[in-house]
Amino acid sequence: MPKDASHDFNSRISRRTLVRAGLGAIAAPAVLRVIAANAQSRVIKIGHVSPKTGPLAGFGEADGFILEQVRGILSKGLQSGGRTYQVQIISKDSQSSGSRAAEVASELILGDKVDLILASATPDTTNPVADQAEVNEVPCITTNCPWQPYFFGRKGDPAKGFTWTYHFFWGLEDVIGAFLALWDSAATNKVVGGLFPNDADGNAWGDPQRGLPPALAKAGYKLTDPGRYQLMNNDFTSQISAFKAVNAEIVTGNMIPPDFATFWSQAAQQGFRPKIVTIGKALLFPSVIESLGARGNGLTTEIWWTPNHPFKSGLTGQSAKELTEAYVNATKRPWTQPIGFQHALFEVALDVLTRAKTLEPKAILDAVVATDYKSMVGAVKWTGQPVKNVTKTPLVAGQWQRKDDRFDLVITTNKTAPEIPVGGQLQLLS
Repeated sequence: MPKDASHDFNSRISRRTLVRAGLGAIAAPAVLRVIAANAQSRVIKIGHVSPKTGPLAGFGEADGFILEQVRGILSKGLQSGGRTYQVQIISKDSQSSGSRAAEVASELILGDKVDLILASATPDTTNPVADQAEVNEVPCITTNCPWQPYFFGRKGDPAKGFTWTYHFFWGLEDVIGAFLALWDSAATNKVVGGLFPNDADGNAWGDPQRGLPPALAKAGYKLTDPGRYQLMNNDFTSQISAFKAVNAEIVTGNMIPPDFATFWSQAAQQGFRPKIVTIGKALLFPSVIESLGARGNGLTTEIWWTPNHPFKSGLTGQSAKELTEAYVNATKRPWTQPIGFQHALFEVALDVLTRAKTLEPKAILDAVVATDYKSMVGAVKWTGQPVKNVTKTPLVAGQWQRKDDRFDLVITTNKTAPEIPVGGQLQLLS
């Protein structure tokens, strides 16, 4: 072993031992993991965590299709450092729970001894997985979570950042810009009701310094925020009353699907009829919109990815439209926005592993940091902006519009990302 590599090896083990001091036997698997890296029967292991069950299961709906696609591509192995390796992808369900996400991430790192860990879908999954990767010094890539809840939700310091954990997605500044462009296209009184749950997303979106409040005020909108509500809330009467009192013509926020369904049903019962309802997270999925029946028509949301996005896969060469068609044909289900990002997550991971000089954790980390890749969701390149561990992807906004017997998600504004084509005009709720 070269002198430099030996020094890196010893310093890394020393740091791990210090980090895990007091946890007894937990430190031992970390050492065994490095020994296993030099075994003759070397297999590259990729860990993957996403919510396949629970209230956030819509984010993991495309997992089976994407995993089958990637495993097919890897059936003949992956070239890395001048050798060809078999690749094992171990995917686990976070069950839409932060504690479960941390538990399975720990299993993947200390039990399965993965070389690289991936995670997606809201801070409930991305943050616990990234925290486990950081403390155990395992390279980690995440997506499908606005960068502020990911970074600041993990108590990130912009002056320092994290060492082992990297993220690609858009930020609250992008969703604010997309929402404002959407609302500016229609005539309203600019009075907005805010629905922010007491979770990492809700606290970030409603944050008085970094969230929606200051940006909306600067743009001439008046936000009424009744305060944080608890997840799986069964009564939104106080929020609806507050919105009616100020004649809010716009409602916005970030909600899980069951909470939005409860709010929207109670709004109808209590005679609250806003002109525009723009909700993050809950309104991303066609299954949610279809479950709302006629009252799903005209709801608006941020749009991360569609079949019409002008990007293609560096892994398969598929356009966004071709990937969508493959998914619909294989699953007989409507396309969903996470398809593109789940595909891109594995695109970036395989690009990193292909470029890594060795399969030591530090070498894989170096390859992550050096990423300059054009993916299914746009360019992925960590440049230090907006913070060390985050690179951003484009975001637009649009509306669910009923066409015959189905709902289509139509891009109605692209002011924030002109390269993404508009598909129609915003229609006010009747």
